[in-house]
Amino acid sequence: MSSGETVQNFKVFAATWNVGGQCPSGNLDLSDFLQVRNEPDMYVLGFQEIVPLNAGNVLVLEDNEPAAKWLALINESLNGPSHFASNSGLKPTASFGGSLLFPKPSLKKIKKTFKKLNGKRLKSCNCVLEMERKAAKDFCFRCQESNFNLDDSSTEEEDDSFPISVALATNQMKYSLVTCKKMVGIFVSVWMKKELIQYVGHLRICRTSRGIMGCLGNKGCISVSMSFYQTSFCFICSHLASGEKEGDELRRNLDVIEILKNTQFPKICKTQYSRMPDKILDHDRIIWFGDLNYRISLSRDDAKRLVEMKDWPSLFNKDQLKMEREAGRVFKGWKEGKIFFAPTYKYAFNSDTYYVEGLKISKNKRRTPAWCDRILWHGRGIQQLSYVRKEFKFSDHRPVCATFLVEVEVMFKGQKKKVSTFNIQIDDFVPTRSSYY
Repeated sequence: MSSGETVQNFKVFAATWNVGGQCPSGNLDLSDFLQVRNEPDMYVLGFQEIVPLNAGNVLVLEDNEPAAKWLALINESLNGPSHFASNSGLKPTASFGGSLLFPKPSLKKIKKTFKKLNGKRLKSCNCVLEMERKAAKDFCFRCQESNFNLDDSSTEEEDDSFPISVALATNQMKYSLVTCKKMVGIFVSVWMKKELIQYVGHLRICRTSRGIMGCLGNKGCISVSMSFYQTSFCFICSHLASGEKEGDELRRNLDVIEILKNTQFPKICKTQYSRMPDKILDHDRIIWFGDLNYRISLSRDDAKRLVEMKDWPSLFNKDQLKMEREAGRVFKGWKEGKIFFAPTYKYAFNSDTYYVEGLKISKNKRRTPAWCDRILWHGRGIQQLSYVRKEFKFSDHRPVCATFLVEVEVMFKGQKKKVSTFNIQIDDFVPTRSSYY
């Protein structure tokens, strides 16, 4: 670290939720899910199956309406009821409970509306001119506006790459949208406190398909790469291969291996000194979240007995992801917090009942309870404060959330000091053991 840099701590909230192809209604309150009272500095949110994974959505035309609804609901929870509907001339629709949406909600239109209100956008590189002299040792600090490769496998078209800093449109709004992207049923969005947006740069997105024949988007991931001050971040939202037959865990391992191998972020900085990483594992701070689909290697009856006893350690000993990681076959060097909550899959819709618990359903729909939904991290300077599930009955999965304290290198002129944005105790974010179920 150079003499002009200091380390500052920021609170990052990450969450994953497989919503089972269910489209949200306007009265779905996400405030508890997003833990808005804790006011994180950054939100990284991933959804899976926001549309049913049928042939129409996978092969023909993607339905963006659910993504638009989720984006509006997130914004409403983070920033309160929409403050800009009157300014934009947009009227809420009765079918969506009075939220900011259109007769046929459009993800692209919502983005453009935010951009119009703000009048600004993130640049591909917002490096500081006066730091150019340090470029040989540090990050790329000054680049020309880049021309984007429009190959969507590695980057985004300009309209989608730099969505919208809404927060600058009004002082009442706390959070700005940094970026969001959809691939069939996978949807990821990144939000930050409005005063921090100016320190985000080098924003790139890569979509990696791992679905049917290894090339369709019903499975795979969306990866977001960006710099925040002088630290590089990568967020991966994935939906891996399903199935609980013996050997299916190896297909999930292969998905992870191929994602790490094939995810390639484009070089957008013109200077020869740029050190922005183009591979996932080259980033300083990495968070991977999603429906990883790893199951529990027990019979339904044995798993049910341990769930009824709330014996999470014994159940977790048979968790496939734990066993595959310990064997060194996948996620080597990654970390995951201890799990003290019930398996998140598979529930009957709008129910607290697992499918295994005596329901009259066909055999091919019965599932052994499992921790399919997970959050892992890689890199130094990341401390997990909490790892919990939330009790929403909206889907056949329960959402999972994690809060992290993340170190970020911040450049200051002529001074070096240790700074923290907040003073917090880990116990403040860890519920009692009984509240995890």
